[in-house]
Amino acid sequence: MMPQADPSSAPGAPGPPDSRDPPGALSPRPTLLGRLREAVIAVGALTLAALRWPAQLAAVLADTAGGVVRRVTGRSRHRRGDVLVQLHLLGNRSLGFVLITLGFLGMVMAYQACLQLSRITGDTSQIGQQFLRLVTSDLAATLTGLMLATRVGAGIAAELGSMKVTEQLDALRMSGVLPIDYLVVPRVLASMVMTVVLSVLGGLAMFAAAGLTAKLSFQVNPTVFFDASSVTFTHLAVGLVKALSYGVAVPVVAAACGLTARGSSEGVGHATTSAVIGGSFAVLTLDLIWSIAAYLAFPGRL
Repeated sequence: MMPQADPSSAPGAPGPPDSRDPPGALSPRPTLLGRLREAVIAVGALTLAALRWPAQLAAVLADTAGGVVRRVTGRSRHRRGDVLVQLHLLGNRSLGFVLITLGFLGMVMAYQACLQLSRITGDTSQIGQQFLRLVTSDLAATLTGLMLATRVGAGIAAELGSMKVTEQLDALRMSGVLPIDYLVVPRVLASMVMTVVLSVLGGLAMFAAAGLTAKLSFQVNPTVFFDASSVTFTHLAVGLVKALSYGVAVPVVAAACGLTARGSSEGVGHATTSAVIGGSFAVLTLDLIWSIAAYLAFPGRL
């Protein structure tokens, strides 16, 4: 007797109905209450992240200050000459970048200032003195800090983030070495020194390029433009304080981003981006704070 063929197995025949997906079934639509719940959860997650970040940054800053004290007192384990290595990496390799950037900015600012004054009064004799005061007390340090936030901050965050995701920091802790003392403190010390040095050199390049532009474009007398008699010790002190604070803020923010990196290469990339944004924001915030403090402490002298 010949076996009968199953009709459902014939070519083109419809398969058996799937009990998990009955015909005509629709996926449930999210209700208004469900959407509201998801929105509240998202806002809460963002709020917790915003509150957690300042605490992490403050913890890294406090640990770094403690590491500096331990290093000065000789109670920390570190490599000999590590600060000199960071001075070269953070300072020497950033010199050309800072000089070229600030030089071009000085040329643009001097050209625009001379152009506007020539249209209004025609007197450009005071441009050099006022521009030098501004460069000394603010522009040199702030622009240098922003440049270092993009280059140095990104490098520190990428390096520490890679070590975090590959568990190299855990290996240091198991060896009895504090990652803050071994990795962060040398970079902070080198950044403080080189931010001041680069601010001075960048300010000189900016002022020289501005004077050259004023001479070639508007025939401003170089003797009048390069008159530094209006610059006082107050301008130098304010610029120095700003440069030192930027030298601390940029590596600390970058280290905090790198030490909190998670996942793999994607987490390192996110930490690098956060370091650049956070470092730039820290520089601008400190610039505003120190400018207001200087204005209130030295009225009429800036």
